[in-house]
Amino acid sequence: MLRPLLFVMPVVLAGLLIGWLNIPGAWYESLAKPGFNPPNQVFGPVWTVLYVLIGIVGWRVFDRIQDQPLRWLWALQLGLNFAWSPAFFGLQNIALALVIILALLATLIAFSLRARTREPVSALLFLPYIAWVAFASLLNIAIWRLN
Repeated sequence: MLRPLLFVMPVVLAGLLIGWLNIPGAWYESLAKPGFNPPNQVFGPVWTVLYVLIGIVGWRVFDRIQDQPLRWLWALQLGLNFAWSPAFFGLQNIALALVIILALLATLIAFSLRARTREPVSALLFLPYIAWVAFASLLNIAIWRLN
């Protein structure tokens, strides 16, 4: 039980810290947003659940199987994930954030395709994450186009 927590807790805490350091402010409020933009209160709980899943998958990939490319994909997706908020909210660079989130989505798909035969549980655990990042990508595209 301790080993999974060694992955889950740092991922969740880092995600919360990045969110806290990049709080949407007046700039974000001033942006034109599409009608499908969720209320701000939705993002925190969704990302907390997703960070728990990301941590569990990290534990499974690093602790249960010997697949270096899968480990690299997991690390890459985490880096891209953590880079999005500073790019979007910190730098206020919608286009850069769009490049990052599309790279994240591609990395998640590559991870899941590789994991489906080597670590199928992890591939399944990433499905909600992929769905959310796909939605967030559409949202990022819409905000970019509107602004």
